[in-house]
Amino acid sequence: MPSVDRPVVVVAYDDAELLDISCLTSTFSTAGDVGADPTYAVTLLTPGARTITCRPGLRLEAHAALEQHTAAVDTLVVAGGLGSPAAAADPVLVAHVRRLARDARRVASVCTGAQVLAAAGLLDGRRATTHWRFAGDLARAHPAVDVDPDPIFVRDGRVATSAGVTSALDLALSFVDEDHGPVVARRVARALVTYLQRPGTQAQMSVHVAAPAPGDDVVRRVVDHVAGHLDVDLGAAALADRAGVSERHLTRLFRAHLGRTPAEYVRRARTEAAAQLCAGTDVPLARVAARCGFRSTETMRTAFLDVYGRTPSEHRRAFVTAR
Repeated sequence: MPSVDRPVVVVAYDDAELLDISCLTSTFSTAGDVGADPTYAVTLLTPGARTITCRPGLRLEAHAALEQHTAAVDTLVVAGGLGSPAAAADPVLVAHVRRLARDARRVASVCTGAQVLAAAGLLDGRRATTHWRFAGDLARAHPAVDVDPDPIFVRDGRVATSAGVTSALDLALSFVDEDHGPVVARRVARALVTYLQRPGTQAQMSVHVAAPAPGDDVVRRVVDHVAGHLDVDLGAAALADRAGVSERHLTRLFRAHLGRTPAEYVRRARTEAAAQLCAGTDVPLARVAARCGFRSTETMRTAFLDVYGRTPSEHRRAFVTAR
């Protein structure tokens, strides 16, 4: 029988996001089913061992009280959810998270659980992420934290933070990979029918969904043209000519409605399209580059390094399905 000596503690509270919690518990539990040795023992802690209410009114029973937990902790994870501001403002909860984190090998948060870690001072001087919608709030409330809203999770030393909800699955899989290697991690991913094990550098949101639909007809027409014609001339002059406006005016519109210049938008759109082809097909990289409008595989490689922090070949290998 496998030995159990990796205690995982998940901290939750009223209005925590159930998916934040279940992605963690299911991943660690499944690891033991597919050959992880040692296995994980997961404990759900809440203030006062109270049963908590998660959306939409589902009630979740705790294993024990946060204040009374004195056993060893290997990995400490704070869940996120709509109740996170209240949790981060609770000095007792924050103090006990800080206490448990002191001797834990790893400390992590999911989604807005980063607010609790930040309130405990555990993110000061570190790079961190959270759900893209709340990244600005975290940065304003905690200027000592280097908030990056883009990745699905960030590791900075022994502290990890992840983006919204299902990114908890990616973070937990990365912990299983670290503890037991990629073979076991891929077995877990396969058992959970999440056949792609996404790396932390993957962006939370693509340019196609990160911002609201452009409120300007000119911007909308140009964006639609870019999406369907990545392999043609999409320079500022060509796009402005197509839109019937000056390059300066088009740039002003793009900055106002999308927060990017036309050139930045086109480069990101091409990179994301190429990433999808690399992840989901065996199309040669030279053809991927041409199909997505890159002048060469080298310019595509540079774009990948800027957006994903790795080459197209490395990106493709990361998305190989478990066999």
